[in-house]
Amino acid sequence: MGIELLSAPLAYFLGSVPFGYVFYKLTTGKDIRRAGSGNIGATNVFRKSRWIGILTLLADGGKGYLAVLLAAWLGAGPEWQAAAAVAAIAGHVFSVWLGFKGGKGVATGCGAYLALAPAAVGTTLAVFVLTVLATRFISLASILAAATFPLWAFLYGVPHPLLAGALLGSAIIIAKHHQNLRRLMAGTESKLALGKRP
Repeated sequence: MGIELLSAPLAYFLGSVPFGYVFYKLTTGKDIRRAGSGNIGATNVFRKSRWIGILTLLADGGKGYLAVLLAAWLGAGPEWQAAAAVAAIAGHVFSVWLGFKGGKGVATGCGAYLALAPAAVGTTLAVFVLTVLATRFISLASILAAATFPLWAFLYGVPHPLLAGALLGSAIIIAKHHQNLRRLMAGTESKLALGKRP
């Protein structure tokens, strides 16, 4: 072991960058945590501003992807690259810049795992898109995508360290959706508005 040990902490700090908070603050002067669901992720930002939401989605996904690339650049093997993916998700969910609070890790996880298991991520995205089209619940689509990703990773034959990382990262993402699960069961969860914003 050597310099690759830095991959996980670097991934955590990179994942901690709260792009949704920063972009919304810079463009509106407001705190996204005081709007909508209070989440800093792309879905909540998108409900307030489509283009800032899309930018947030790309940036959050990009930091996850970059975290794994940095681990590989440091010479990390599959186990440390998987750890970097999980660390990036944890950084987004428990951001050091926001008092160890943050988003739900979906976009960051998507980017991180895209660098590790692109075929499995592609199948997972199909699950996500089909669920959104059928139900218009982003939260349900996110939960189902996270729940099925380890299965696709296993079926596509990823190495065991990456499979372990997939299980852990997915568990974090699903756990962060506990309030959404309650609202889904109560029938009070918000749906994605597909029409034009007023």
